[in-house]
Amino acid sequence: MGSLFGGYLSQHNEVWLIDIDQQKVDRIKRDGVTIYGKNGKRVFHPKALTDASVLGTMDLVIVFVKAMYSRDALEQNKHLIGEDTYVMTLQNGAGHEETLLDFVSKDHLIIGTTEHNSSIRENGYIGHGGSGKTSIGLLQGNNLKLQSIAKTLSDSGFDTTVSGDVEKRIWHKLFMNTSASAMTAVLQVKLGYVLDNKYAWSLVKRLVEEAVSVANAEGMEFILEEVIADIKELLENVREGYTSIYADIRNGVPTEVDTISGSVVRKAKKHNISVPNHEFVVALIHALEGKKQS
Repeated sequence: MGSLFGGYLSQHNEVWLIDIDQQKVDRIKRDGVTIYGKNGKRVFHPKALTDASVLGTMDLVIVFVKAMYSRDALEQNKHLIGEDTYVMTLQNGAGHEETLLDFVSKDHLIIGTTEHNSSIRENGYIGHGGSGKTSIGLLQGNNLKLQSIAKTLSDSGFDTTVSGDVEKRIWHKLFMNTSASAMTAVLQVKLGYVLDNKYAWSLVKRLVEEAVSVANAEGMEFILEEVIADIKELLENVREGYTSIYADIRNGVPTEVDTISGSVVRKAKKHNISVPNHEFVVALIHALEGKKQS
């Protein structure tokens, strides 16, 4: 996602991609970022570094690392954040602000969600799958300050709105990630499978029911039947798709389950709500992370 956003943003802005993978950085320096979308391929040329110590403060820092690496990434690059710098997270899951607030004030922390998704074909080559709306909002303060950032994103190809209810939009995406996406990881199947298999779909609906009850305890006012219908419609459109958490389990690497399904568990405890299915999924996915791949 960092290469996807960085690539498109580099059309009209000075963009630096920072990654610890020297091979990936070298490839981007040499060949740029190649993005394969529904209209063919495009090549962009953002700048790339493994060591950002030579850079000064930035206008905007976008965090796209996996949640468990956020603190380390920000600690190593905190010199990029000045008193006027905005820090934005479009990461999967919820609760990222708990870490980011150690590096930026509430009135300069942007939380958001995007319907765009991407996959890595190989270093420097990105598949741009889904697209749609991107919504952003300040954790605290006047959202009007974000209009220029929203315009920059929109001008670069990401239809972006500044929203006063961005937390509700994050929850809406979380419902999909904590149910159908989690099931693809556990079952190691495409998204269409969890819609077609009655047992998998039953588990999805149980997870959605728990998550909606927690979201509504947070004051969100979702209607369960509408949420399930939205997920069903989305799955119909991405039947052949694989999720990132599926890929993590397949590749034998740590997942972001603690900021996805785990975020529902933490908020449920705050409201004394029982979410046994989410607790089981979190434990099961962690168990699968330790499974030796054949």
